[in-house]
Amino acid sequence: MKDLVISEQTTERTVLVGLVTPRQNEAKVNEYLDELAFLADTAGAVTVKRFIQKMEYPNPRTFVGKGKLEEIRDYIENDDIGLVIFDDDLSTKQVMNIERELKVKILDRTSLILDIFAKRAQTANAKTQVELAQYQYLLPRLTRMWTHLERQRGGIGMRGPGETQIETDRRIILDKISRLKQELAAIDKQKSIQRKNRGKLTRVALVGYTNVGKSTIMNLLSKSDVFAENKLFATLDTTVRKVTIDNLPILLTDTVGFIRKLPTHLVDSFKSTLDEVRDADLLVHVVDISHPNFEEQIEVVDRTLREVCDGADKPMIMVFNKIDAFTYTPRDSDDLSPAKRENMSLEDLKRTWMARMGDNCVFISAKEGINIDALKQKIYEKAKEIHLSRFPYNDLLYQKYDEDGTLSADITEP
Repeated sequence: MKDLVISEQTTERTVLVGLVTPRQNEAKVNEYLDELAFLADTAGAVTVKRFIQKMEYPNPRTFVGKGKLEEIRDYIENDDIGLVIFDDDLSTKQVMNIERELKVKILDRTSLILDIFAKRAQTANAKTQVELAQYQYLLPRLTRMWTHLERQRGGIGMRGPGETQIETDRRIILDKISRLKQELAAIDKQKSIQRKNRGKLTRVALVGYTNVGKSTIMNLLSKSDVFAENKLFATLDTTVRKVTIDNLPILLTDTVGFIRKLPTHLVDSFKSTLDEVRDADLLVHVVDISHPNFEEQIEVVDRTLREVCDGADKPMIMVFNKIDAFTYTPRDSDDLSPAKRENMSLEDLKRTWMARMGDNCVFISAKEGINIDALKQKIYEKAKEIHLSRFPYNDLLYQKYDEDGTLSADITEP
């Protein structure tokens, strides 16, 4: 089976490869490669160079052209490179041809993300979901993965000439996928029962692009110690905590972050995690406003939420985090051209489309603790409004909940 994991013993020196096509210009490719470099760093690799080529479409044999592949090979031989990461998915044929030419380990974006998922998964639930995603990624890539396609079995008691190695592997993987899906179905059933046992508390889910500060906000609001790090996909396991704001208890959930170019089967494998988002009463969409392309990240999250929530229109608060890291370049006083994003101050941005959001947005710095009380007040107002519209208000006074929000006892009214 193909090894997709970056070595944990040594730090891999890696180069990145991207394509400029009619669908994405050079600026967009560089942005994607910036994110790919961050992913590589999260996985434990060090990016030393990036290669970009302009083509109408990827080469079906080697992704890039022959001349560019030779340029990459020469650089690898002279600079002790052990890994090459491509920003788009590669076919098995492309991987084999590229490895034959470069003679180093080859990964694409999806296999790199899977590697990170495998390292980050802590609970049995997350590990099962990652394993399922890995097998679903591997299955269509079995073709030509084996060079020894001679018949492996046959003879007495078996009909026909037997099975080739690739047929055997495909059957084994399909059996494992089926078993993992059964395990996840059992986990889904168990978690569904847990959600039903959480009584009448309003459910609030933190959602957003990866590495925008959701776990830090979770720690601030719940006074807990959820793992938070300046790495992509620091959180894979959903964490649920009971939080009380002005005597109103709510359930607060920290969820896995989203990312561009995330394959559908990865989203599908994390269905049980995303069910917390689907069942939430209120979404808190956290945005890294210091990121130069935060608006595109918002679009990625909104698109994924539409897929996860089946188009359901849930109440949402937009939280623009990391205002302490926001920077911009002021324009010259005699520049009369329309202001670009990089030339707009935070106050300028607040007067654009954000102004139309009214009371549904708040600007904070979770790291510096700036405006956290305003965030709590926004969540309290929305959660109280939802609760009053759905449940008898006084019921909460006579129910006792555990830390994770599970209803532990009904207390009879005196």
